[in-house]
Amino acid sequence: MLEKYRDADDIPVRIVLVEPSHAGNIGAAARAMKTMGLKDLVLVAPKSFPSAEATARASGADDILAAATLTESLGEALGDYGYVVGASARHRSLKWPTVDARSCAERLWRRAAETSVAVVFGPEQSGLTNEQLARCHALVHIPSNAAYSSLNLAMAVQVICYELRMSRPAASPTDASEQDDRDAPLAGAAELEAFHEHLEELMTVAGFLNPDHSRQLKLRLRRLFNRARLDLNEINILRGLLSALDPRNPVSRHD
Repeated sequence: MLEKYRDADDIPVRIVLVEPSHAGNIGAAARAMKTMGLKDLVLVAPKSFPSAEATARASGADDILAAATLTESLGEALGDYGYVVGASARHRSLKWPTVDARSCAERLWRRAAETSVAVVFGPEQSGLTNEQLARCHALVHIPSNAAYSSLNLAMAVQVICYELRMSRPAASPTDASEQDDRDAPLAGAAELEAFHEHLEELMTVAGFLNPDHSRQLKLRLRRLFNRARLDLNEINILRGLLSALDPRNPVSRHD
């Protein structure tokens, strides 16, 4: 949350690198973070880390590397984070809420007032899968030369970190008109994932979801609920509703 950063130079945004294949990019990303005031780096299943090459490319950002968290899955990396943006150089067949780097930074600052926020970067060669993107509330796209459209991973991290520093609010990150009238904190990534697993299980039991042809439907449902920005009370209501509708639950039957 934002409070502990309000009087510091630090920027409260988690940077997540998913399956980075080049150790040098990890080090260069750490350096990009440190120059702009970010500290929270998470590496999901890196191919090679720790690494002398990563340390060399960090050029003084050794503390960022030393404090980096290693996880085996994106779900672990996101934990209870309530707002997540995925970075991708390619457009998707399924339309996803997309912003440019500057708008992304402004939105992250607004969301940081109410929940923990993160930016996720995919592997250098392939980028984020649609399933990984489904865990994100929006996609950030950095425009570039059409003939050479893909930025190096560390360069992409640098662009986002720069925009975050430049758009840092002078005082409050949002005004009263933009504050949600909520009586509960936003649901984190773990709560949302548990809800989606529960929903998909019940849809399969009901025969609504065909496991062999479910990919697009599940992505569309995730996009729908990401737009809703559910809080913990709303998640609990929906989970209770799903349990009540479950035909395997004796309480839900009216024989």
